[in-house]
Amino acid sequence: MATPNDEKAPVIEGAPTHEPVTKDASKLPDYVVEEDTYKVEHDLVITGDDLANVQGTAEQLSLEETRDILRDVIKNHENDQNFPIQVLHSMKEFVANHDIMENPEKYHTLILEMKVEAALIKDDSPYPEVRAVVDNTDDTTLPCSTIRAWTIGIIYVSAGVLINQLFYIRQPSITLESNVAQLLAYPAGKAWEAWVPSWEFTLFGQKHNLNPGKFNKKEHMLITIMANVGFTTPYTTDIILSQFLPQYFNQGYASHFGYQILITLGTNFIGYGIAGLTRHFLVYPTHCVWPASLVTIALNQSFHTGSDSPVSGPLKRIYSTTRLKLFTFAFFGMFVYFWFPGYIFQALSFFSWLSWIAPDNVNLATITGMNNGMGYNPLPTFDWNTLIYDTGHSPLVLPFFYWVNLFMGIVIGSFIVLGLWYTNTYNTGYLPINTPRVFDHFADYYNVSRAIDNRGIFDAAKYESYSPPFLSAGYLTVYVFFFAIYTCVLTWTFLYHRHEIKRGLQNLFKRGQRNSLHSDVHNRLMAKYPECPEWWYLLVLLASIGVSLGAILGWPTYTSAGVVFYGIALCLVFVVPVGIVNAITGFEITLNVLAEFIGGAWNAGNALCMNYFKAFGYVTCSHTLRFSKDLKLAHYAKVPPRHTFAGQMVATLVASFVATSILNFQMTQIPGVCTATQKDHYTCPGINQFFTAAVLWGTVGPKKVFGQGGMYTALLVGFPVGVILPLAIWLARKYFPKQSWLRDIHPPAFFYGGIQFAPYNISYVWPNVIVSYLSHVWLKKRYTAFWAKYNYVFSAALSSGVAIAAIVIFFALQMQHVSIDWWGNNVIAQGCEGTPCVLHTLAEGEYFGPRMGDFH
Repeated sequence: MATPNDEKAPVIEGAPTHEPVTKDASKLPDYVVEEDTYKVEHDLVITGDDLANVQGTAEQLSLEETRDILRDVIKNHENDQNFPIQVLHSMKEFVANHDIMENPEKYHTLILEMKVEAALIKDDSPYPEVRAVVDNTDDTTLPCSTIRAWTIGIIYVSAGVLINQLFYIRQPSITLESNVAQLLAYPAGKAWEAWVPSWEFTLFGQKHNLNPGKFNKKEHMLITIMANVGFTTPYTTDIILSQFLPQYFNQGYASHFGYQILITLGTNFIGYGIAGLTRHFLVYPTHCVWPASLVTIALNQSFHTGSDSPVSGPLKRIYSTTRLKLFTFAFFGMFVYFWFPGYIFQALSFFSWLSWIAPDNVNLATITGMNNGMGYNPLPTFDWNTLIYDTGHSPLVLPFFYWVNLFMGIVIGSFIVLGLWYTNTYNTGYLPINTPRVFDHFADYYNVSRAIDNRGIFDAAKYESYSPPFLSAGYLTVYVFFFAIYTCVLTWTFLYHRHEIKRGLQNLFKRGQRNSLHSDVHNRLMAKYPECPEWWYLLVLLASIGVSLGAILGWPTYTSAGVVFYGIALCLVFVVPVGIVNAITGFEITLNVLAEFIGGAWNAGNALCMNYFKAFGYVTCSHTLRFSKDLKLAHYAKVPPRHTFAGQMVATLVASFVATSILNFQMTQIPGVCTATQKDHYTCPGINQFFTAAVLWGTVGPKKVFGQGGMYTALLVGFPVGVILPLAIWLARKYFPKQSWLRDIHPPAFFYGGIQFAPYNISYVWPNVIVSYLSHVWLKKRYTAFWAKYNYVFSAALSSGVAIAAIVIFFALQMQHVSIDWWGNNVIAQGCEGTPCVLHTLAEGEYFGPRMGDFH
């Protein structure tokens, strides 16, 4: 453990009350012989350090105490796919077998295992993933909210959001992730530690030191949390640019800084108030692991942990390499390697080798193509960046059952896509099979200006003389799975997690008894620090409502104030179900499609109003989950809650003003911004897509597309399917309890697989299944200590190497329009992989779909 540079001995909180914990695996209870040790470690998926760490507690537990702990564990983790199923079976056997109490000598090994597991629950975490990177102790003397941390954090937040905002509208764009700030914060903190003088002074009655000593892991984590919330480009960028620019809605008032900052602050802060209220559901409970947070903690630990114990691993070797050394070598290795798939030899990234056999063969490209097909390819990529395509989700981090369910969902979805396309259902055969673009009945991109008046309001006469909107087979499938996932997540959480939600409600209303129902070691350690009262979060919520209403009502937005409260209501319905799924599996179910659907139906014909519906309906829940994840990150890292709250608030405030200032620069100082001919490539592909979606679903409206008599009404079958599948799995598990494989079926993750289409496909998902199996099944089971020591650090190193290499390539070469023209880069765009092929073509002057006058 790292300690501050002072003369006081650190106060370590959280260690068991018996003899001091040792990390020496040889000092085990006398009754634990070598065979028992191996069996306990293997059966419970724990390391020798884990076993040594809880030996004292395990010895002191009586059979009755052990049984009481395990009864509670069974109740809490019965439906928890992250909890090892074999351990759960052993627990049930122990609790149900009354002969154990009368004849304990006959069940020596089982008793030993169950005492160790009970001790783990009491003094550590039941999850090997958490134990691998999260300390079960806390040094309360480590300074956290220091001038050093605040200065570095604010500088990095300002620089990060400036770059992200500036290049958000450029093609290709560039995005700095918070792991870049985490990497760069360490040398900055160490430089401060070495060069800044130690000057102590008093401010507002409190003593501060300009250099409090060693740069420690709590300061580092506070900076990272600030970057997590501060690096994000405000969602209102899309709204404001589409309002202001003449090629869109051409509303001059959108250039007013007061309007911009009010709407930005409103949408950026509205999630905080709800995040504070969801702590009892998404932060305190043990089962809310938030897998992506473990990589951040692992990277933090690699910088601040002085030594690592040797571990046995593959090839029958002992590995003594430290985590920091592994991270360094893997980081630089990936930094060098990524230049090949990312720039020099891009075919390594999109290794669609089957379609290269006959690039113009429509059927071959449709089935095997990675760019424009279904991606049936056993060896599709050699690029780590392709594996983490889904918002950085690493197969080394998210659990194996998630990737299997995701893969099954996208495979089933591919059959639907192929069926729609090859049968020309909904005229999809005239369109590319897997694109998110919207088309007219001439198979051209839909020109929304031909269906609206000069106010951006729906014009029925113009619409009827033009065309209804048409979607590709892949995009139609995405909508079916989106509709299904919304009802599925509500049904799933009710069936399997209603007890956890009930406990959260009970704890929420237990004033003065924080964490009374969440008594794991991390909650006990965090109880040492003052918690942020709920009224702080409520005050932030009220303030964000106020500034949002000020923006909407203070300018001619043609929007009701009800959109703000609609966003809050939608969030309150979905945030806990969606949050529980996110906290357990690591993926987020976004509400953007549901917000579009409801907003467009509520205010049909008004695209501007639909934009606000979408913003508040989607952003409120998304930000709540993002802030909750950071609260859990601080919870694991033992950053005091009030420091976390202040860090999130300040970082978001700074980022809002910096991003809005850059937005003003983009709107007024970049000539031809968001036009196809903009000389510096500020062509705004995301804004174009946002505007098209706004007009399509806000102006044309979902009633015309999905309502009674609409072309795509049948797609609404997704809503009942989303209820039926989780209910069927629940009934199957109830009537076939011995079929343990049913426990690994996760319907929300299954439906999430079908959402990956348009533009992604199977090629992006399949490799993750293999990598995740090797990590979370094969390696973790056989070499638990090796996996625990290196897995998350290795994942962080690979992702960080890609991020830094991509930044260097972008600024050094791509911005200068320097490219390499050779087969290894050109083959990925040959034939149907370059220009999407279609099944049917139109003769000159023909169009498909309803005849003119038959659609309204």
